[in-house]
Amino acid sequence: MELFDTHAHLNDEQFEPIIAEVVERNLQGFVLNTLVVGCTLADSLRAIELAKAFPSLHASVGIQPNYVSEAQPDDFDQIQQLAKESSVIAIGETGLDRYWDRAPFDLQQEYFAKHIQLSIELGKPFIVHMRECEQDILDFLEDFRSAAPLQGIMHSFAGELKTAEKCMELGLHISFAGMVTYKKSDELRRVAASIPMDRLLIETDSPYLSPHPKRGHRPNEPSLVIHTAECLAEQHKVSVQELAEVTSQNAKELFGL
Repeated sequence: MELFDTHAHLNDEQFEPIIAEVVERNLQGFVLNTLVVGCTLADSLRAIELAKAFPSLHASVGIQPNYVSEAQPDDFDQIQQLAKESSVIAIGETGLDRYWDRAPFDLQQEYFAKHIQLSIELGKPFIVHMRECEQDILDFLEDFRSAAPLQGIMHSFAGELKTAEKCMELGLHISFAGMVTYKKSDELRRVAASIPMDRLLIETDSPYLSPHPKRGHRPNEPSLVIHTAECLAEQHKVSVQELAEVTSQNAKELFGL
């Protein structure tokens, strides 16, 4: 069996003293590939550092919408250069967030556009953070789809089925994290069951969102993605081995591995 965690923040400082142990647990748990995702320039630099140190790790670089107000004027210029490195297989995370309201919405939109343009230029998929702004995201992606084909991931998806269907129509994959395993997430499981398996991805969003039955586990880590895989396999009425194989192959094809 082979699992691919398509979204983990192993560049979070709490992993620094235990990173080698975490990576070893990943491999023992059949998580043979993990995408380490950047939210700031410093985060992105650390993601690349980890990807170069551990063969099973890969990097994504970007400035997450809640951090765009803190970005320095040349931070995105550096992201653009980092994105060209071979260890970088994706752009982001990017997107929009109306929940936390930590950055002006027009500034979030400006950075979202920059990330999508970079994705199109380099042919590397972008990773979308979406919180309480489903229609804003759809409108934004629709505008870009008219200029070029899109390839990307709706990360830690928790939206409505109609949103997922529109995102897939626009060319994106749908990724589920630990929330889909929670006892009260019946509606999200119904959404997950409706996603065609060739558009399905799994993730942990480590160190957050530990899946059931490890919900109290801190920090969450990629080795626990097996619980999300088991949940999705049940929804799709396939074996966990098949779900793992399909989602790993989806990720490899999307990231060009």
